[in-house]
Amino acid sequence: MSADPFQHRIDTRPPAIALMGPTASGKTALAVDWVARFGMEIVSVDSALVYRGLDIGSAKPDADTLARAPHRLIDIRDPHQPYSAAEFAADALQAMHDIHAAGRIPLLVGGTGLYFRALLEGLSDMPPADPALRQEIERQAATRGWPAMHAELAQVDPAAAARIKPGDAQRIQRALEVFRSSGTPISTWQQAGVRRRFDFRVLKLVVAPAARELLHERIALRFDQMIEAGFLDEVRALAADPRLHPDLPSMRAVGYRQALEHLAQSTPLAEFRDRGIFATRQLAKRQITWLRAQLDTRWFDPARDVGEIGKAVEQFLGTGA
Repeated sequence: MSADPFQHRIDTRPPAIALMGPTASGKTALAVDWVARFGMEIVSVDSALVYRGLDIGSAKPDADTLARAPHRLIDIRDPHQPYSAAEFAADALQAMHDIHAAGRIPLLVGGTGLYFRALLEGLSDMPPADPALRQEIERQAATRGWPAMHAELAQVDPAAAARIKPGDAQRIQRALEVFRSSGTPISTWQQAGVRRRFDFRVLKLVVAPAARELLHERIALRFDQMIEAGFLDEVRALAADPRLHPDLPSMRAVGYRQALEHLAQSTPLAEFRDRGIFATRQLAKRQITWLRAQLDTRWFDPARDVGEIGKAVEQFLGTGA
């Protein structure tokens, strides 16, 4: 008897779930439930949660939540230490293999599109030019000089700095622009090639309220809760660290940037609140735009589709009735 002609099409890679969505969409609560329900372990896919001390403003899960559902790749860097998308991809893949080896299912949870892309697809396309960021670098260079900007580049991307002369303003500017916009050194982007097939078969799920105004309400509520929980005190403590400055990726995180400006300029609290909420809405808009461009995702409304999204996971894992 001849072999089954379709046998070679069976995907034998271990399963993993990617739970994606804009900020404040309810991903964490859903993920915590799945940890016990499906035997999963969470890998955080969030560029702010990697930093120690960025707790309130990043909506980092509290101690009780982490006790019930430990998250990998949380609190792995100090705020002054850069952490690139390429580093995340390597760390996350290793975490996924460790979780699988322990007999559990990796659950990727977050909203940082660059991290998801770096992990699942690999880094290939250089970030586009950012005119506003480029002008800011030019203004800094006019004050500090290009050799000083080259010295800054040497701190965040030694490989690029070794190739670029201290007087090569154009290349220094582009290298700093790429790093500041993506958190990934330009040398890493340049070395990235087409990656092999991913080690896991991944079900990509998106949770996002169908009504944009509902998401906006959730964002405003959460921002108010952050302020009440002592967000500004948290930022004051961070600002007291001489190693930190506004151009670091950690300090450019939404909410933190606005808080630093508020503390530096002594603006009214109401103005800070409005600016913080607006910036968070803009972040959510960018996240949704990126997610819509992903063709292999399934979308669910967290308010009405909790049962359906659970069934989708059961079907993927083969655990349904």
